[in-house]
Amino acid sequence: MRDNEQDRMDHVVQYIKENSHKKLNLELLAGVSHLSKYHFSRIFTAKIGMTPVAFVNRERLHKATQLLAEGSHKTILEISIQCGFESVSTFNALFKRHYGQTPSEVRSRARKNSNYSAIFSNKQAELPPVERYNNHSTGNQLLKRVWDNMITTRELPGYEVAYVRHVGSYLDTRDAWDKLGQWASEQGLAPGQHSFIGISLDDSIFIDEMACRYDACVSLPSGFQQHGHALHIQFQTLSGGLYAVYPYYDTVEKFVLAYQNVFNLWLPNSQYEVDDRPCLEFCLNDPAQDAEGKVKVKLYVPIKQATS
Repeated sequence: MRDNEQDRMDHVVQYIKENSHKKLNLELLAGVSHLSKYHFSRIFTAKIGMTPVAFVNRERLHKATQLLAEGSHKTILEISIQCGFESVSTFNALFKRHYGQTPSEVRSRARKNSNYSAIFSNKQAELPPVERYNNHSTGNQLLKRVWDNMITTRELPGYEVAYVRHVGSYLDTRDAWDKLGQWASEQGLAPGQHSFIGISLDDSIFIDEMACRYDACVSLPSGFQQHGHALHIQFQTLSGGLYAVYPYYDTVEKFVLAYQNVFNLWLPNSQYEVDDRPCLEFCLNDPAQDAEGKVKVKLYVPIKQATS
């Protein structure tokens, strides 16, 4: 079976290499991969070994070092524009961070020593190998059994839900849950009889922490009247389908590790690829009532069979 997601990411890598001088953003690159922006960023990082933004910058810096080593008479500003950087200050900062020298210093030394330019132009950070330490194809049956015991797959029905949207840090969703919880109690929607589901709509690695969107949801009974409620109460339908289920019980701050485990470790070596539906976080407790202040969540990641 060929890895369709790997093929997609290889296509994106080639696109970046051919177009690094252009304005590239996550939405555009996600479109090249035919994945949602949210899922694309996680899968690219898992498959390639670095974030899309880091890879784009790496390619731009590589092109810049070639221009500097070739003895181009263009100014540093002109080189930064040619390589796709939005400003010369950004170019200088990234170049210094990556190589420990400014572009001007490299150019000056290259002009004095032709060997230096040849050596420096080849000084590129190598991409980490795509094959992961827990790759099932290596025959590590112990790790395979661990993953099989930890992650299960399940078909979910569609859900009609009411929700309160939070915009800001994922660590500060308590207010949204309090508003939803109070409303749900007034409607007789009790935990145990109805599912309380969180949806993290943005990847905080690529979106400013205070701009991240999060929906605190509660499932609704059939025929529930969806009109005449408070303005902060909204409604939506969550699609059903096949999901990978990862159980989590720890602090809120570490919950991002659940996503990393599924996307970076389990998914690349499974027989599945991610489907274009949001991840669902089924909340099974109130951390404020937990003796250790931990959250108990089942993370549902939408999946489909990998294409041959």
